Amino acid sequence: MKPTSLIEALQDADMLEIDGLYAWQFDLDTELLAQISAGTAGSDSSAKPLLQVHCIDGRERRLWKFSLAAVQAARHSEADDNWLIEGNDASHTLKCFAAYRGDNDDDEAADEA
Repeated sequence: MKPTSLIEALQDADMLEIDGLYAWQFDLDTELLAQISAGTAGSDSSAKPLLQVHCIDGRERRLWKFSLAAVQAARHSEADDNWLIEGNDASHTLKCFAAYRGDNDDDEAADEA
């Protein structure tokens, strides 16, 4: 099932691609999301950073920060399966990748037999 928002896509992602650079380290402020879900977020919550993406580009460490409002306003491109998000400095393209997960239940059953 395809996510309907960038927030949903980020919650399932294990790695991101931002502007063609792979970034396996990113932080999503789950506490802020929980406050919004519970209706306890402050009036300034849309300006708070929700997503931080860390990447090494050659020898340079890069960091992008996106507010809750920017993440909520991100637009999905069905053709490229990526998201267009507005940063403080420019527009960026994000692509979310989810790792495949195996089920170890079969191995446990074989060990018990």
